[in-house]
Amino acid sequence: MALYDRSDLTTAPQHKTAPRPSGGSSPGRGTSTPPGSGRGPSRDPFFDNAKYLIIVLVACGHAWEPLASGSRVISAAYLVLYAFHMPAFALISGYFSRSFDMGPGRVRRLISGVVAPYLVFEIAYTLFYRWGEDDWEYPLSLLDPYYSLWFLVALFVWRITTPLWRTLRHPVAVALGIAVLASMSPETGGDLGLQRALQFLPCFVLGLTLRREHFERLRTRRVRLLTLPVAAGAAVAGYWAAPSFSAVWLYHRSSVTEHDVPAWTGLLITPALLGLAVLLTACFLAWVPRRHTWFTSLGAGTMYGYLLHAFIIKASRYWDWYDASWLHTPFGQLAVTALAVAGMSVLCSAPVRAAFRYVVEPRMEWFFRDGRERGRDGDKDVPREPAASGASSGTA
Repeated sequence: MALYDRSDLTTAPQHKTAPRPSGGSSPGRGTSTPPGSGRGPSRDPFFDNAKYLIIVLVACGHAWEPLASGSRVISAAYLVLYAFHMPAFALISGYFSRSFDMGPGRVRRLISGVVAPYLVFEIAYTLFYRWGEDDWEYPLSLLDPYYSLWFLVALFVWRITTPLWRTLRHPVAVALGIAVLASMSPETGGDLGLQRALQFLPCFVLGLTLRREHFERLRTRRVRLLTLPVAAGAAVAGYWAAPSFSAVWLYHRSSVTEHDVPAWTGLLITPALLGLAVLLTACFLAWVPRRHTWFTSLGAGTMYGYLLHAFIIKASRYWDWYDASWLHTPFGQLAVTALAVAGMSVLCSAPVRAAFRYVVEPRMEWFFRDGRERGRDGDKDVPREPAASGASSGTA
């Protein structure tokens, strides 16, 4: 089965064993093949379900933010959510990046599926801010990712370093060391939001080391039962911590010294927060449906939802939608949550994907040379390192 290289927010192959790297067409541009049809690989509903549910949590988290200060319950839910939802996305991103090898086709899809949308939406978000805030002097900076675009920068950095991580004996330990050092270094991460890329790096690298059977083990009855007290404990801890604990710790966008604590505390806090994130991610994945559901097909459009929902979230801030007092009642909070779920579902739908594919997944044939051009221009003369005897080109 092919392991697709388009941004993992939009792809998920189906396989019964660990996927092996191979060529293949770009994901998200064809239709899924029903299992057993004999017509090629189909999408794995488990991962599409997981991605859809995570992107819905992203929308809920952004929608809850203005409500959190007035509700301890919402604040607690917000803390629990931010403790794991982006680490979960990073982990799944790593799992679907295992075959990335800097080959021309994969680099092409990385540029068209990550770099191009970053540039387009950085400009679009900036123009939208200027209009919404009536601040036409607001600068455009491609080195300072606006709002949610930090994840595209992180995904690019993670992807291009994948071959390095796959050569290391203990990649997760090395990535954790880098994350800890970044959290202790206030001078790191000014440009391109690199603090987040480095502090979430262990989750991505952990995903690189996983195989399908690891996800299968989470689905046993015993593991599911164990997740219940963990989830209950997280909810209680979130409710207890809500009045005093700042969610900024969970954003991982700055060093620990900016929270008025000594730098050495990063040695303890960063591993603890990442460990909590992995634990809660495991609890979440244990309950993700593995069968086709009404929302499975929406998992193919999570990149669209991620990029487009920012316009709605920012519009709610620019035009003070949350000033309505009824939104801060229990009924209003439920209404906001329902609208976040419904809105994200629409943004992940097939019609929206068809309408915005030209900016989220541009083909960009005009930008790249095809295989014949590369061969004609001398790529075939580039010396290749001899393969070691008995070396395997597959992935675990």
